[in-house]
Amino acid sequence: MKSSLRQKLEHLRTRMEVIDQNLARPDSADDLNRFREWSKERAELEPVVHLYKDYIKAESDLSAAREMASDPSLKAFMEEEADHAEKTMLDIQSAIEIALLPKDASDERNVFVEIRAGTGGDESALFAGDLFRMYTRYAERHGLKVEIVSESVSDLGGYKEIIMRLIGVGAYARLKFESGGHRVQRVPETETQGRIHTSACTVAVLPEADPINDITINPADLRIDTFRASGAGGQHINKTDSAVRITHLPTGLVVECQDDRSQHRNRAQAMAVLASRLLARERDARNQKEASMRKSLIGSGDRSERIRTYNFPQGRITDHRINLTLYKIEAMLDGDLDELIDALTQEFQAEQLASLETDNV
Repeated sequence: MKSSLRQKLEHLRTRMEVIDQNLARPDSADDLNRFREWSKERAELEPVVHLYKDYIKAESDLSAAREMASDPSLKAFMEEEADHAEKTMLDIQSAIEIALLPKDASDERNVFVEIRAGTGGDESALFAGDLFRMYTRYAERHGLKVEIVSESVSDLGGYKEIIMRLIGVGAYARLKFESGGHRVQRVPETETQGRIHTSACTVAVLPEADPINDITINPADLRIDTFRASGAGGQHINKTDSAVRITHLPTGLVVECQDDRSQHRNRAQAMAVLASRLLARERDARNQKEASMRKSLIGSGDRSERIRTYNFPQGRITDHRINLTLYKIEAMLDGDLDELIDALTQEFQAEQLASLETDNV
């Protein structure tokens, strides 16, 4: 382990000891804001410090094994123990480096997932429905609550557009790499000659904005319209003007919400989506500046960028950003996305580590 990394870890260990002493003081809870800050900092430090302690133990085991290997009767056993300790130290150091990577402040937030049909007409809308089901099942597997914000149903089923909110700790971290163009290759049910068609949808994943701390929206910049919510085929699902359309005049962004029968709740939900989109625009602008200096392996997350192909005849899903192909399309469309999402996360972490090493040269 590099001396600079060890020094940093020693500093973090000392800092956690100081925090523990502070929290153990009888008056520690007198100032609740300070108490919360200490508790939050300790929660962030604890995983790294525990890894460092495990590293020190493995380091001690290695030293002891090497000393005892001088005994001929123990040499073979001690060499095996030394090999095990060395491997443990390497594994722990990798985990420490990942734990020390800069955190995305949005990772723990709820998330809005927007799915829109693209090229391919009705087949694209059906594919949007498949993607909605895929993300819904994935959310259920990980204990995330799903709320429908707005939906526009197509004539043959599926969606022209659907926006959902996934609620739960780490929702954005799990789905942050799903933004982009998703392409499907299959034989549509309406195809009589068995020809394979290609169609596409776009997905945008937006961390839910904190309306107080993240972004300020001037009420004068908004045009808010109310209208009667309607379902598929134009049938009214209620008889009051409960649906809400908000237009952000400076950017032209438009958000509609009609899923709830309460105009107040629809307005609040539409404002939340608008704030998240405006925050995403700011993030995109920053990312474009950074990308001009360093190209991301995972991609920009721009919804126009084609990131994945779902090939039904071959039963495969290919993620083009990391050249990963998995032959379990039915399981993945049923929400079994962990292998793919884990691979994307690992690639992103490897890229971060490489960037930090480059910056430190």
